[in-house]
Amino acid sequence: MQAVSAEAGTNQSVERAAAVLRVFTGPGALRVTEVAKLAGLRQSTASRLLSTLEQAGFVERDADGQYRLGADLITLAGAALNGHPVHHAARQRAQSLAASTGLGANVAVRRGDHAFYLCNFEGHLAPRSFALTGRRNPLHATALGKSLLLGVEGRRDLLGELERYTPRTITDHDVLTAAIEQVAWQGYSTETEELSLGRSCLAAPLRDRTGRVVAALSLSGPSSVVDLPGREHELSRLVVETADAINSQLGHHGPTDRQIPAPPRHDLRSRS
Repeated sequence: MQAVSAEAGTNQSVERAAAVLRVFTGPGALRVTEVAKLAGLRQSTASRLLSTLEQAGFVERDADGQYRLGADLITLAGAALNGHPVHHAARQRAQSLAASTGLGANVAVRRGDHAFYLCNFEGHLAPRSFALTGRRNPLHATALGKSLLLGVEGRRDLLGELERYTPRTITDHDVLTAAIEQVAWQGYSTETEELSLGRSCLAAPLRDRTGRVVAALSLSGPSSVVDLPGREHELSRLVVETADAINSQLGHHGPTDRQIPAPPRHDLRSRS
């Protein structure tokens, strides 16, 4: 009985330590009181966990007593990325795509109801003040997400109510289904200011040797530079060709789907 109790206590400590680390997703350092509030812990518990994590190198404390993630996590994150087959296959080609187009090139996988970014590279025409790697974005409001949703069963239950981020966000499940059908037919997805105003994106699915969608590749940037009305054909060709090259490295060499008819034309924002 004592052994079971000790194991439960250890598991709870690990879960609490993980909760503490997860609060450091935004910019800037945090005080103990802020960490406790965000993690839903008592201040004494948060303080003890932060002290242990500091000794392990997973958090660092500055001269003002505020905490931020520690440098040792970079080593672990680097090992996780370098060991991920999609990151290994896509990294160089995504970097080259960003350099050649001047746009941002991103690779993401699906984690539950979000797109999780494995890597991103900034082109000179699409600078960002922060790195996307490790961040999460909603599936329904991004081109990456629409590609990642290909073949996913039970999408409505997975996504639930579709949150609106801008006036252009798709918030109707039937409209989202039509958008995903469009992806299945044309081989890529698009998004114009559905997640944030002033930014647009194109994406293509990445598949493993079985043909299953395991990730997606995108080009993104300011809407004025991406210019989907004028450049969709050009940029979609680049994204799809780059995705095909990555797919080959992942072991997928055949056609992605049986020949399917074009879906009916939809105004994907008329019912959102």
